[in-house]
Amino acid sequence: MSWTALAWRLLAHRPAVALLNLVALALGLAALVFVMVSADQVSARFERDLRGVDLVVGAKGSPLQLILAGVFHLDIPPGNIPAGLEAEMSALPMVARAIPLSLGDSFRGHRIVGTRHGLIAQHGASLSAGRLWDGPMQAVLGATAARDTGLAVGASLVGQHGLGEGGGGHDAHPLTVVGVLAPTGGVIDRLILTDIATVWQVHEKAVALDDDDRRELEAAREITLLQVAYRTPLAAISLPRWVNARADAQAAVPAIEMARLSRLLGVGSQVIGAFGAVLLALAGLSVFAALYAAVQDRLADLALLRLAGASRGRLVQVILLQATGLGGVALLLGLALGHGAVALLGHLMAADGGLPLTGAWFTPLEGWAAAAAMGTVWLAALAPALKAYRVPVDHLLAG
Repeated sequence: MSWTALAWRLLAHRPAVALLNLVALALGLAALVFVMVSADQVSARFERDLRGVDLVVGAKGSPLQLILAGVFHLDIPPGNIPAGLEAEMSALPMVARAIPLSLGDSFRGHRIVGTRHGLIAQHGASLSAGRLWDGPMQAVLGATAARDTGLAVGASLVGQHGLGEGGGGHDAHPLTVVGVLAPTGGVIDRLILTDIATVWQVHEKAVALDDDDRRELEAAREITLLQVAYRTPLAAISLPRWVNARADAQAAVPAIEMARLSRLLGVGSQVIGAFGAVLLALAGLSVFAALYAAVQDRLADLALLRLAGASRGRLVQVILLQATGLGGVALLLGLALGHGAVALLGHLMAADGGLPLTGAWFTPLEGWAAAAAMGTVWLAALAPALKAYRVPVDHLLAG
């Protein structure tokens, strides 16, 4: 029998204890992996979706709500602002671009966003089929929206009131799909984009009774928000103050609001991470107790091995092989459980229109978690290995 096989036989001598240690180690590692993978993924997605957005201008209310609604499309916007603010801000020397967004309708859970072509360029998206809209009542689907709805170029869709399913539809004003975007991995994949005039026309035609009503509605046109990019760093000081001084709009700085959101989410992540660390530590103590008890119970067998010619190092090797085998299996199981939990969370969030997460996301921090798990096991095996090293040959003779 090889020394590795002997180590496995000794480990399987108490299967219930070995299984308990395995589960504890795997769950502790899974908790750490879950926190690391989900946090790294959320941070990366937020950073990518915020690229090119220095300021968000919208209705008075919660700045964080404005960012979540207008950039990540995870919330309801606080209201609308005058459409004329787009031209007013675009004319400011300190503004490189101001991209308007109009929200309010959806199709099968995907938001219909009235905007300009600049939003597509800002996200680095490109067409996989068809073309961009060149007028109202035309739509371009993000990759995920096209996949989920099953629509292709040439198809028609009818928007529904509200940003969730179940609202009344604009049956008399369908949109024609003229293009589909290639996947980017960003928020734009989940959107249905159209000309901003589409949003105005659909709602104006739905409520206008005559030409006078239509002219009044055109004069009072609104947008939901503006995504603004600075031309100069000095704009970060003066532009938010200028916007907030207005009675009809507020400025939300993504960097500030995301730092606030990170603090809110960080508490839960720290709790889960601390739970995983404590579980690993307890598992380490359990491994130590199990290996030490195994050595104590098998002193006679170990002494017999010494009489048969096994060196002290070989006995230490057997103990360390047991720890390595237990830790290796727990490592694979913990990684699988951690990534599986992230995948399950992503599926649940995607079903509710939330931030999509994937289990096929890996971060270098996982290496540290794996090293911590194996280090815990090896540290727990040191004392039992030392006891095996000191087994006296005369122990067998005395027995």
